[in-house]
Amino acid sequence: MKSNTMIRVLVIFAHMTANASAFTTRPTTQQPFLQTTAIQSAVDRGYDTPIDISEVAPRDTSSFEEWSYNYGIQRHASHRLTYAQDGWDIYAATSSDDDATIIPGGTPVLCVPEALILSSNKAMVEFPKECMRAAEKIVYSVNADSEIRYYYLMVKILVELEKGEGSAWFPWLNSLPRYYTNAASMTPFCCLCLPSLMRKLAVKERGNMSRLSVSSIKLIPFLNDDTKYDTDLVNWVYQIVYTRAVESPDGDLKIVPMGDMFNHAGEYPEIEPSYDEEGNYYAYTTYDIPPNTPLRISYGDPTNPSFLFARYGFLDDTTPATFCKLIPPHINKEMEELGYCQKRMLFYKTGDVSDEVWDVLLYQHLSSTKIGDKRMLMTSHREGDYETKQMLHEKYYGETSGLLLEHIEGFIAQLDKLSGKVEGRSVEEHPRLPLILKHNQFVRDTFMTVRNRYFGY
Repeated sequence: MKSNTMIRVLVIFAHMTANASAFTTRPTTQQPFLQTTAIQSAVDRGYDTPIDISEVAPRDTSSFEEWSYNYGIQRHASHRLTYAQDGWDIYAATSSDDDATIIPGGTPVLCVPEALILSSNKAMVEFPKECMRAAEKIVYSVNADSEIRYYYLMVKILVELEKGEGSAWFPWLNSLPRYYTNAASMTPFCCLCLPSLMRKLAVKERGNMSRLSVSSIKLIPFLNDDTKYDTDLVNWVYQIVYTRAVESPDGDLKIVPMGDMFNHAGEYPEIEPSYDEEGNYYAYTTYDIPPNTPLRISYGDPTNPSFLFARYGFLDDTTPATFCKLIPPHINKEMEELGYCQKRMLFYKTGDVSDEVWDVLLYQHLSSTKIGDKRMLMTSHREGDYETKQMLHEKYYGETSGLLLEHIEGFIAQLDKLSGKVEGRSVEEHPRLPLILKHNQFVRDTFMTVRNRYFGY
Protein backbone atom coordinates (compact mmCIF):
# COMPACT_ATOMS: atom_id res chain seq x y z
CA MET A 1 0.00 0.00 0.00
CA LYS A 2 1.35 3.40 -0.97
CA SER A 3 1.85 6.01 1.77
CA ASN A 4 -0.19 9.22 1.72
CA THR A 5 2.98 11.15 0.88
CA MET A 6 3.67 8.85 -2.07
CA ILE A 7 0.12 9.23 -3.41
CA ARG A 8 0.31 13.04 -3.15
CA VAL A 9 3.67 13.07 -4.94
CA LEU A 10 2.43 10.88 -7.80
CA VAL A 11 -0.54 13.19 -8.39
CA ILE A 12 1.75 16.26 -8.44
CA PHE A 13 4.26 14.40 -10.61
CA ALA A 14 1.60 13.67 -13.24
CA HIS A 15 0.60 17.34 -13.27
CA MET A 16 4.20 18.58 -13.67
CA THR A 17 5.29 16.08 -16.31
CA ALA A 18 3.08 17.66 -18.96
CA ASN A 19 5.38 20.71 -19.02
CA ALA A 20 8.69 19.07 -18.19
CA SER A 21 10.35 18.50 -21.56
CA ALA A 22 13.68 19.77 -20.20
CA PHE A 23 13.82 17.05 -17.57
CA THR A 24 15.21 13.56 -17.81
CA THR A 25 14.33 10.33 -16.02
CA ARG A 26 17.02 8.56 -14.03
CA PRO A 27 20.31 10.50 -13.60
CA THR A 28 23.31 8.99 -11.88
CA THR A 29 25.82 10.25 -9.34
CA GLN A 30 29.40 11.04 -10.30
CA GLN A 31 31.34 9.65 -7.34
CA PRO A 32 34.95 8.55 -7.02
CA PHE A 33 34.36 6.36 -3.99
CA LEU A 34 32.37 3.18 -3.43
CA GLN A 35 29.42 4.07 -1.22
CA THR A 36 27.46 1.63 0.91
CA THR A 37 24.18 2.00 2.73
CA ALA A 38 24.84 3.23 6.25
CA ILE A 39 22.21 1.12 8.04
CA GLN A 40 23.77 -0.48 11.07
CA SER A 41 23.50 -0.70 14.83
CA ALA A 42 25.02 2.24 16.69
CA VAL A 43 26.26 0.12 19.59
CA ASP A 44 28.22 2.94 21.19
CA ARG A 45 25.02 4.98 21.50
CA GLY A 46 23.28 2.28 23.49
CA TYR A 47 20.42 1.33 21.19
CA ASP A 48 19.68 0.40 17.63
CA THR A 49 19.07 3.17 15.12
CA PRO A 50 18.43 2.80 11.39
CA ILE A 51 21.01 5.45 10.48
CA ASP A 52 24.63 5.56 11.57
CA ILE A 53 25.31 9.18 12.52
CA SER A 54 29.00 8.78 13.35
CA GLU A 55 31.17 11.33 11.56
CA VAL A 56 32.90 8.67 9.45
CA ALA A 57 29.66 7.05 8.26
CA PRO A 58 29.29 6.92 4.45
CA ARG A 59 26.47 8.75 2.71
CA ASP A 60 24.13 6.55 0.70
CA THR A 61 23.52 8.72 -2.35
CA SER A 62 22.63 5.79 -4.64
CA SER A 63 19.47 4.95 -2.69
CA PHE A 64 18.67 8.65 -2.44
CA GLU A 65 18.82 9.06 -6.22
CA GLU A 66 16.63 6.01 -6.72
CA TRP A 67 14.19 7.44 -4.19
CA SER A 68 14.18 10.85 -5.90
CA TYR A 69 13.28 9.22 -9.20
CA ASN A 70 10.51 7.06 -7.68
CA TYR A 71 9.01 10.01 -5.81
CA GLY A 72 8.82 12.29 -8.83
CA ILE A 73 11.81 14.60 -8.41
CA GLN A 74 12.66 15.69 -11.94
CA ARG A 75 16.19 16.58 -13.00
CA HIS A 76 17.71 17.91 -16.19
CA ALA A 77 19.69 15.39 -18.24
CA SER A 78 22.92 17.18 -17.26
CA HIS A 79 22.14 17.48 -13.53
CA ARG A 80 24.52 15.34 -11.46
CA LEU A 81 25.56 14.86 -7.85
CA THR A 82 29.33 15.01 -7.53
CA TYR A 83 31.76 14.29 -4.72
CA ALA A 84 34.24 16.99 -3.74
CA GLN A 85 37.93 16.14 -3.66
CA ASP A 86 37.88 15.93 0.14
CA GLY A 87 35.43 13.02 -0.12
CA TRP A 88 32.97 14.60 2.33
CA ASP A 89 30.94 17.13 0.40
CA ILE A 90 28.40 16.20 -2.28
CA TYR A 91 27.11 18.93 -4.56
CA ALA A 92 25.07 19.47 -7.70
CA ALA A 93 26.90 20.08 -10.97
CA THR A 94 26.43 19.71 -14.71
CA SER A 95 27.58 16.52 -16.39
CA SER A 96 31.17 16.11 -17.53
CA ASP A 97 30.22 13.50 -20.16
CA ASP A 98 31.73 13.97 -23.60
CA ASP A 99 28.29 14.47 -25.13
CA ALA A 100 27.16 16.99 -22.49
CA THR A 101 25.91 20.30 -23.88
CA ILE A 102 25.49 23.85 -22.60
CA ILE A 103 22.31 24.43 -20.59
CA PRO A 104 20.72 27.73 -21.72
CA GLY A 105 19.90 30.38 -19.16
CA GLY A 106 16.34 30.18 -17.82
CA THR A 107 16.22 26.38 -18.10
CA PRO A 108 14.70 24.37 -15.23
CA VAL A 109 17.26 21.86 -13.99
CA LEU A 110 15.35 20.56 -10.98
CA CYS A 111 11.74 20.25 -9.87
CA VAL A 112 10.70 18.89 -6.46
CA PRO A 113 7.03 18.14 -5.65
CA GLU A 114 5.57 20.15 -2.80
CA ALA A 115 4.70 17.00 -0.86
CA LEU A 116 8.38 16.13 -0.47
CA ILE A 117 9.35 19.54 0.90
CA LEU A 118 9.79 19.70 4.68
CA SER A 119 8.21 22.87 5.99
CA SER A 120 8.03 24.62 9.35
CA ASN A 121 4.46 25.71 8.57
CA LYS A 122 3.42 22.14 7.83
CA ALA A 123 5.20 20.89 10.96
CA MET A 124 3.35 23.41 13.12
CA VAL A 125 0.06 22.08 11.76
CA GLU A 126 1.10 18.43 12.05
CA PHE A 127 2.01 18.47 15.74
CA PRO A 128 -0.85 19.30 18.15
CA LYS A 129 -0.38 22.50 20.12
CA GLU A 130 -1.24 20.79 23.40
CA CYS A 131 1.62 18.33 22.86
CA MET A 132 4.11 21.06 22.03
CA ARG A 133 3.08 23.63 24.65
CA ALA A 134 5.56 22.61 27.37
CA ALA A 135 8.47 22.38 24.91
CA GLU A 136 7.60 25.74 23.35
CA LYS A 137 7.53 27.31 26.81
CA ILE A 138 11.14 26.24 27.36
CA VAL A 139 12.18 27.60 23.95
CA TYR A 140 10.60 30.96 24.72
CA SER A 141 12.10 31.02 28.24
CA VAL A 142 15.64 30.88 26.84
CA ASN A 143 14.89 33.71 24.39
CA ALA A 144 14.93 31.41 21.36
CA ASP A 145 11.47 32.39 20.10
CA SER A 146 13.01 33.67 16.85
CA GLU A 147 14.19 30.09 16.21
CA ILE A 148 10.78 28.44 16.57
CA ARG A 149 10.50 27.64 12.84
CA TYR A 150 13.84 25.82 12.93
CA TYR A 151 12.74 24.06 16.10
CA TYR A 152 9.62 22.61 14.48
CA LEU A 153 11.66 21.37 11.55
CA MET A 154 13.97 19.65 14.03
CA VAL A 155 11.01 17.92 15.65
CA LYS A 156 9.69 16.85 12.25
CA ILE A 157 13.00 15.22 11.34
CA LEU A 158 13.26 13.50 14.72
CA VAL A 159 9.80 12.03 14.17
CA GLU A 160 10.81 10.76 10.74
CA LEU A 161 14.03 9.27 12.12
CA GLU A 162 12.01 7.30 14.66
CA LYS A 163 10.07 5.72 11.80
CA GLY A 164 13.32 4.35 10.39
CA GLU A 165 12.95 2.84 6.94
CA GLY A 166 9.20 3.38 7.26
CA SER A 167 9.71 7.12 6.79
CA ALA A 168 8.98 8.51 3.34
CA TRP A 169 12.18 10.57 3.73
CA PHE A 170 14.50 7.79 4.94
CA PRO A 171 16.72 7.58 1.80
CA TRP A 172 17.18 11.36 1.84
CA LEU A 173 18.05 11.33 5.55
CA ASN A 174 20.56 8.54 4.99
CA SER A 175 22.30 10.57 2.28
CA LEU A 176 22.97 13.59 4.50
CA PRO A 177 26.41 14.53 5.86
CA ARG A 178 27.46 13.41 9.31
CA TYR A 179 30.64 15.46 9.49
CA TYR A 180 30.37 19.25 9.84
CA THR A 181 32.99 21.98 10.09
CA ASN A 182 30.80 24.86 11.19
CA ALA A 183 30.83 26.64 14.54
CA ALA A 184 28.26 24.35 16.15
CA SER A 185 30.60 21.40 15.54
CA MET A 186 33.74 23.05 16.93
CA THR A 187 35.36 22.24 20.25
CA PRO A 188 35.69 25.00 22.88
CA PHE A 189 39.41 25.16 22.07
CA CYS A 190 38.64 25.71 18.39
CA CYS A 191 36.59 28.76 19.33
CA LEU A 192 39.56 30.18 21.25
CA CYS A 193 41.59 30.13 18.01
CA LEU A 194 39.18 32.43 16.21
CA PRO A 195 39.41 36.25 16.03
CA SER A 196 36.98 38.20 18.20
CA LEU A 197 34.07 38.67 15.78
CA MET A 198 34.28 35.14 14.44
CA ARG A 199 34.55 33.80 17.99
CA LYS A 200 31.43 35.73 18.93
CA LEU A 201 29.54 34.18 16.01
CA ALA A 202 30.84 30.72 16.91
CA VAL A 203 29.79 31.02 20.54
CA LYS A 204 26.38 32.24 19.41
CA GLU A 205 25.92 29.24 17.10
CA ARG A 206 27.03 26.75 19.76
CA GLY A 207 24.78 28.40 22.33
CA ASN A 208 21.82 28.29 19.97
CA MET A 209 22.32 24.55 19.41
CA SER A 210 22.46 24.01 23.14
CA ARG A 211 19.27 25.97 23.71
CA LEU A 212 17.32 23.96 21.15
CA SER A 213 18.85 20.54 21.75
CA VAL A 214 18.62 19.88 25.47
CA SER A 215 15.76 20.60 27.87
CA SER A 216 12.85 21.32 25.52
CA ILE A 217 13.16 18.17 23.38
CA LYS A 218 12.75 16.04 26.50
CA LEU A 219 9.28 17.54 27.05
CA ILE A 220 7.82 16.39 23.72
CA PRO A 221 5.50 13.48 24.63
CA PHE A 222 5.31 11.79 21.21
CA LEU A 223 9.10 11.28 20.98
CA ASN A 224 10.50 8.15 22.62
CA ASP A 225 13.06 8.38 25.41
CA ASP A 226 15.89 6.99 23.26
CA THR A 227 15.46 9.99 20.96
CA LYS A 228 14.95 12.60 23.65
CA TYR A 229 18.08 11.73 25.58
CA ASP A 230 20.37 11.14 22.61
CA THR A 231 22.22 14.46 22.52
CA ASP A 232 24.36 13.41 19.56
CA LEU A 233 21.27 12.59 17.49
CA VAL A 234 19.48 15.82 18.38
CA ASN A 235 22.61 17.86 17.63
CA TRP A 236 22.93 16.12 14.26
CA VAL A 237 19.33 17.05 13.45
CA TYR A 238 20.09 20.63 14.48
CA GLN A 239 22.94 20.67 11.96
CA ILE A 240 20.68 19.33 9.22
CA VAL A 241 18.07 22.01 9.77
CA TYR A 242 20.40 24.99 10.19
CA THR A 243 22.56 24.16 7.18
CA ARG A 244 19.82 23.07 4.76
CA ALA A 245 16.69 25.09 5.55
CA VAL A 246 15.94 28.17 3.45
CA GLU A 247 13.24 30.79 3.79
CA SER A 248 10.71 30.89 0.97
CA PRO A 249 9.11 34.14 -0.27
CA ASP A 250 6.00 33.50 1.87
CA GLY A 251 8.07 33.40 5.08
CA ASP A 252 7.95 29.62 5.50
CA LEU A 253 11.15 27.77 6.34
CA LYS A 254 11.72 24.83 3.99
CA ILE A 255 14.12 21.99 3.34
CA VAL A 256 13.96 20.78 -0.27
CA PRO A 257 15.43 17.29 -0.84
CA MET A 258 17.82 17.41 -3.80
CA GLY A 259 17.43 21.20 -3.82
CA ASP A 260 19.60 21.17 -0.69
CA MET A 261 22.52 19.85 -2.76
CA PHE A 262 23.25 23.24 -4.36
CA ASN A 263 26.41 24.76 -2.90
CA HIS A 264 27.00 28.47 -2.29
CA ALA A 265 28.21 31.01 -4.84
CA GLY A 266 29.54 34.33 -3.57
CA GLU A 267 28.96 36.01 -6.92
CA TYR A 268 27.05 34.99 -10.06
CA PRO A 269 25.18 31.91 -8.78
CA GLU A 270 24.17 29.50 -11.54
CA ILE A 271 20.77 28.73 -10.01
CA GLU A 272 17.75 30.80 -8.97
CA PRO A 273 15.16 28.85 -6.93
CA SER A 274 11.42 29.55 -7.18
CA TYR A 275 8.05 28.02 -6.28
CA ASP A 276 4.89 27.72 -8.33
CA GLU A 277 1.38 28.39 -7.05
CA GLU A 278 1.06 24.83 -5.72
CA GLY A 279 4.30 25.12 -3.76
CA ASN A 280 6.39 22.90 -6.06
CA TYR A 281 10.07 23.85 -6.13
CA TYR A 282 11.89 24.78 -9.35
CA ALA A 283 15.55 25.61 -9.92
CA TYR A 284 16.32 27.66 -13.03
CA THR A 285 19.69 28.46 -14.56
CA THR A 286 20.61 32.15 -14.41
CA TYR A 287 22.89 32.05 -17.48
CA ASP A 288 24.22 29.56 -20.04
CA ILE A 289 25.91 26.77 -18.06
CA PRO A 290 28.69 24.71 -19.69
CA PRO A 291 29.42 21.05 -18.83
CA ASN A 292 31.30 20.17 -15.65
CA THR A 293 30.17 23.30 -13.81
CA PRO A 294 29.01 23.44 -10.18
CA LEU A 295 25.35 24.46 -9.81
CA ARG A 296 25.16 26.97 -6.97
CA ILE A 297 22.78 29.31 -5.20
CA SER A 298 23.45 32.20 -2.83
CA TYR A 299 23.38 31.36 0.89
CA GLY A 300 23.65 34.99 1.92
CA ASP A 301 25.69 38.20 1.80
CA PRO A 302 28.95 37.46 -0.09
CA THR A 303 30.76 40.16 1.93
CA ASN A 304 30.12 38.29 5.19
CA PRO A 305 32.32 35.17 4.95
CA SER A 306 32.51 34.96 8.76
CA PHE A 307 28.79 34.22 9.04
CA LEU A 308 28.95 31.68 6.21
CA PHE A 309 31.84 29.95 7.99
CA ALA A 310 30.05 29.99 11.36
CA ARG A 311 26.71 28.73 10.03
CA TYR A 312 27.69 26.43 7.15
CA GLY A 313 31.31 25.53 7.82
CA PHE A 314 33.05 26.63 4.64
CA LEU A 315 35.45 29.44 3.76
CA ASP A 316 34.28 31.49 0.79
CA ASP A 317 37.63 32.70 -0.49
CA THR A 318 35.95 34.13 -3.62
CA THR A 319 34.29 36.90 -1.63
CA PRO A 320 35.22 40.34 -3.07
CA ALA A 321 35.35 41.96 0.36
CA THR A 322 35.02 41.32 4.06
CA PHE A 323 34.01 43.28 7.15
CA CYS A 324 36.98 45.35 8.29
CA LYS A 325 36.55 44.07 11.89
CA LEU A 326 36.52 47.63 13.26
CA ILE A 327 34.35 47.45 16.37
CA PRO A 328 34.26 50.73 18.38
CA PRO A 329 33.43 50.47 22.09
CA HIS A 330 30.30 52.51 21.48
CA ILE A 331 28.29 52.78 18.26
CA ASN A 332 25.83 55.68 18.18
CA LYS A 333 23.15 56.70 15.70
CA GLU A 334 25.40 59.18 13.91
CA MET A 335 27.94 56.45 13.20
CA GLU A 336 25.18 54.24 11.84
CA GLU A 337 24.03 57.20 9.74
CA LEU A 338 27.53 57.39 8.26
CA GLY A 339 27.24 53.74 7.30
CA TYR A 340 28.54 51.73 10.23
CA CYS A 341 27.41 48.15 9.65
CA GLN A 342 29.16 44.92 8.67
CA LYS A 343 27.80 45.05 5.13
CA ARG A 344 29.34 48.45 4.40
CA MET A 345 32.49 48.67 6.55
CA LEU A 346 34.57 46.68 4.09
CA PHE A 347 38.12 45.79 3.20
CA TYR A 348 38.33 44.67 -0.42
CA LYS A 349 40.62 41.95 -1.78
CA THR A 350 42.04 44.61 -4.10
CA GLY A 351 43.32 46.47 -1.03
CA ASP A 352 40.74 49.24 -1.22
CA VAL A 353 38.77 50.44 1.79
CA SER A 354 35.10 51.42 1.61
CA ASP A 355 34.13 55.07 2.07
CA GLU A 356 32.17 54.13 5.19
CA VAL A 357 35.37 53.01 6.94
CA TRP A 358 37.03 56.36 6.28
CA ASP A 359 33.90 58.24 7.39
CA VAL A 360 33.70 56.38 10.69
CA LEU A 361 37.42 56.78 11.38
CA LEU A 362 37.12 60.51 10.72
CA TYR A 363 34.08 60.71 12.99
CA GLN A 364 35.95 58.92 15.77
CA HIS A 365 38.88 61.30 15.54
CA LEU A 366 36.75 64.44 15.43
CA SER A 367 34.58 63.26 18.33
CA SER A 368 37.51 63.61 20.70
CA THR A 369 39.23 66.63 19.15
CA LYS A 370 37.19 68.92 16.90
CA ILE A 371 33.49 68.97 17.79
CA GLY A 372 32.79 71.78 15.32
CA ASP A 373 34.29 69.83 12.44
CA LYS A 374 32.35 66.76 13.56
CA ARG A 375 29.13 68.75 13.17
CA MET A 376 30.35 69.91 9.75
CA LEU A 377 30.98 66.28 8.77
CA MET A 378 27.49 65.21 9.73
CA THR A 379 25.87 68.21 8.01
CA SER A 380 27.79 67.65 4.76
CA HIS A 381 26.95 63.94 4.86
CA ARG A 382 23.22 64.60 5.35
CA GLU A 383 23.10 67.27 2.66
CA GLY A 384 25.18 65.32 0.14
CA ASP A 385 27.85 68.03 0.20
CA TYR A 386 30.71 65.93 -1.20
CA GLU A 387 33.19 68.82 -1.52
CA THR A 388 33.00 69.78 2.18
CA LYS A 389 33.21 66.17 3.24
CA GLN A 390 36.22 65.55 1.00
CA MET A 391 37.90 68.68 2.37
CA LEU A 392 37.57 67.28 5.91
CA HIS A 393 38.98 63.92 4.83
CA GLU A 394 42.00 65.60 3.24
CA LYS A 395 42.53 67.86 6.25
CA TYR A 396 42.64 64.97 8.69
CA TYR A 397 44.03 62.22 6.47
CA GLY A 398 47.16 61.87 8.57
CA GLU A 399 45.09 61.19 11.67
CA THR A 400 42.55 58.84 10.07
CA SER A 401 45.20 56.88 8.17
CA GLY A 402 47.06 56.50 11.46
CA LEU A 403 43.96 55.04 13.06
CA LEU A 404 43.54 52.69 10.10
CA LEU A 405 47.14 51.47 10.32
CA GLU A 406 46.84 51.01 14.09
CA HIS A 407 43.73 48.87 13.59
CA ILE A 408 45.29 46.79 10.80
CA GLU A 409 48.51 46.05 12.67
CA GLY A 410 46.68 45.30 15.90
CA PHE A 411 44.39 42.82 14.18
CA ILE A 412 47.24 41.14 12.30
CA ALA A 413 49.09 40.71 15.60
CA GLN A 414 45.95 39.19 17.11
CA LEU A 415 45.68 36.69 14.23
CA ASP A 416 49.34 35.71 14.60
CA LYS A 417 48.86 35.12 18.31
CA LEU A 418 45.78 32.97 17.67
CA SER A 419 47.58 30.88 15.08
CA GLY A 420 50.37 30.30 17.58
CA LYS A 421 47.92 28.63 19.95
CA VAL A 422 47.48 25.77 17.51
CA GLU A 423 51.08 24.61 17.69
CA GLY A 424 51.31 21.16 19.26
CA ARG A 425 47.56 20.61 19.28
CA SER A 426 46.15 17.34 17.92
CA VAL A 427 44.16 17.60 14.72
CA GLU A 428 42.51 14.29 15.62
CA GLU A 429 41.18 15.90 18.81
CA HIS A 430 40.28 19.16 17.05
CA PRO A 431 39.72 18.26 13.37
CA ARG A 432 38.37 21.72 12.45
CA LEU A 433 41.66 23.47 13.27
CA PRO A 434 43.07 23.33 9.71
CA LEU A 435 40.01 25.15 8.36
CA ILE A 436 40.19 27.68 11.19
CA LEU A 437 43.82 28.38 10.34
CA LYS A 438 42.86 28.76 6.69
CA HIS A 439 40.15 31.26 7.68
CA ASN A 440 42.56 33.25 9.82
CA GLN A 441 45.13 33.31 7.03
CA PHE A 442 42.50 34.48 4.53
CA VAL A 443 41.58 37.39 6.80
CA ARG A 444 45.25 38.16 7.43
CA ASP A 445 46.01 38.23 3.70
CA THR A 446 43.17 40.70 3.13
CA PHE A 447 44.45 42.98 5.91
CA MET A 448 48.00 42.77 4.55
CA THR A 449 46.77 43.75 1.08
CA VAL A 450 45.04 46.82 2.51
CA ARG A 451 48.17 47.74 4.46
CA ASN A 452 50.32 47.41 1.36
CA ARG A 453 47.83 49.43 -0.68
CA TYR A 454 47.83 52.44 1.63
CA PHE A 455 51.13 52.27 3.47
CA GLY A 456 53.44 50.53 1.00
CA TYR A 457 54.65 47.69 3.23
